[in-house]
Amino acid sequence: MASTGLFRLPASCRGVLLRTTYKRSPVPSKLYQSHGRISATLVHTGTQHQLSLVTASRRHFHPSLAKSNSVTTNGREDSIPTPESDSLPLETYQQPKTGLLSVLPASWVPYAELIRLDKPTGTYYLFFPCLFSTLFAAPLAIPIASPLSVLGTSLLFFSGALIMRGAGCTINDLWDRNLDPHVRRTRLRPIARDAVTPFNALTFTGAQLLIGLGILLQFPSQCLFYGTPSLLLVAAYPLAKRFTYYPQFVLGLTFSWGAIMGFPALGVDLLQNSAALTAAAFLYTSNIAWTVLYDMIYAHMDIKDDSKAGIKSIALKHDKQTKKILSGLAVAQIGLLAGAGMAAGAGPVFFVGSCGGAAVTLAIMIKKVNLKSVKDCWWWFVNGCWLTGGVISAGLGAEYLVQFSKRPGEDDETKERA
Repeated sequence: MASTGLFRLPASCRGVLLRTTYKRSPVPSKLYQSHGRISATLVHTGTQHQLSLVTASRRHFHPSLAKSNSVTTNGREDSIPTPESDSLPLETYQQPKTGLLSVLPASWVPYAELIRLDKPTGTYYLFFPCLFSTLFAAPLAIPIASPLSVLGTSLLFFSGALIMRGAGCTINDLWDRNLDPHVRRTRLRPIARDAVTPFNALTFTGAQLLIGLGILLQFPSQCLFYGTPSLLLVAAYPLAKRFTYYPQFVLGLTFSWGAIMGFPALGVDLLQNSAALTAAAFLYTSNIAWTVLYDMIYAHMDIKDDSKAGIKSIALKHDKQTKKILSGLAVAQIGLLAGAGMAAGAGPVFFVGSCGGAAVTLAIMIKKVNLKSVKDCWWWFVNGCWLTGGVISAGLGAEYLVQFSKRPGEDDETKERA
């Protein structure tokens, strides 16, 4: 209920009205300032009430308030947040007018938003470990995997990453449906704004998992054995945010699973090939370190809202030591990546291109990222994916082509035996 002329009343009347309101409904009150204008609106949100003041011009206050950011209400001084504060009016949802979502039917848009179709960076982060392991496994296959086989396997992995990332996002939003409305960045997600019901989201998740299973069945049968356990981690990550300050570690276990899958996908049996098993173990842990690193930067975008909502994160726990931790994670990532290369018998092209390139890109990102800026954290989260993931992939790809050119293919071996 709004009272637009409240501050045009005499001072004594305003005081009586406000005191009466507070006595009848003991709700917290705050005065909100936005571009010099103030209003009074009683907002009901379930069992919580909030009195905010919004349409009367600031000029109706006593002149002494003109240079002050506080006002006394009910015998208590409350600060008036500035336009840069978190108390500014929140944006309302608007139908996408540009990009891929703008051309979809309106009824499809909430489901496309649910799987973050318009924000594909998460899909790339899930795909890169799959690509790394495929390129690591290719020279270890007997005979060495052909470029066409590597390309086909990589495309299958990308389609799987797209589907499973969408399923993971849907599961995450189902778990967080009561938390997302309290976080500025997530309050307009489809389930949080009631554009998709929990039942429909659950049904949609089942459909995505079935499609993911169909993709998994296109790989050799042993991939089903290696891939299925990852579903437990997909479901566990959203819960980790409630119980530990290190949910990024659980996310790392989940997003890095593809670092194992490339080996059985190309017919390399990890249980029979000790070199491949060692390389996979090093690569998996290297990717865990990378995931914690980039998601720690990502977590800084929500650090204020997470604190208010009771959501735990490594950024919240180690806010003042973030860059030191990021540096340690980068060292661990590169060291473990080098260990994977040594186990797989990689040559100098890999160590210079992948390890050296990753060291440079990570050092630049850690030095330049402004952890207090949401926009800067987002920029480095998005572009760091391509910078670091790109140089590692390029080094591995170049190393594979070098080894492929030096080894005879299956046809050549057959001819030599004949």
